[in-house]
Amino acid sequence: MLEYISEHWLDIFTTLLGLLYIWLEYRAHIALWLVSIIMPAMDIYLYWSHGLYGDAGMAVYYTVAGIYGYMMWKYGAAIKNIFSSGKQTDKLEKQTLPITHMPLRKYIPVALAFFAAWAATYWILVEFTNSTVPLLDAFTNALSFVGLWALAKKYIEQWVFWILVDAVCFYLYIGKGIPFKAGLYGLYVVIAIAGYFKWKRMMREGL
Repeated sequence: MLEYISEHWLDIFTTLLGLLYIWLEYRAHIALWLVSIIMPAMDIYLYWSHGLYGDAGMAVYYTVAGIYGYMMWKYGAAIKNIFSSGKQTDKLEKQTLPITHMPLRKYIPVALAFFAAWAATYWILVEFTNSTVPLLDAFTNALSFVGLWALAKKYIEQWVFWILVDAVCFYLYIGKGIPFKAGLYGLYVVIAIAGYFKWKRMMREGL
């Protein structure tokens, strides 16, 4: 038992962080961004050591994007007001970003960005790594890029992106022998569905 825990300790610990993260995201709590900085920083080594090079690279992006996401949730509405009105405010902390739908005008640019990222990541994995799952690894990375951007903007559609990402990751991690992470992403699918409806209610309430 101790030998098994010793072998999988990083998988277990990051899985626990992942549970904390999804609970905070479900509640739309800003602390999720703090976890999103720590967890992917540890995931870099975990994924790389299991041949998931695309996921390892994406974990680097997650770590940096966690800072951006925190700033957007904390001050996004105030920053938008400053740019639209040209006036500064001394009450930034009270102007947090609300939950909204992604504007229709963004769908085509987002789709183009996704397919471009998918193609570019696939090419990198095929040309420069020995990845055995380049197509799916590239898919989850490209869609995660879009999903994290949508989360930082607090668009409710981010849950739809994560449902797809989590379902594919569950399959990938089972095949790659990362059982705890696989179980986590299976749970993510269920929570992401519940999260969509939770955010939908919060959006109607103006939260």
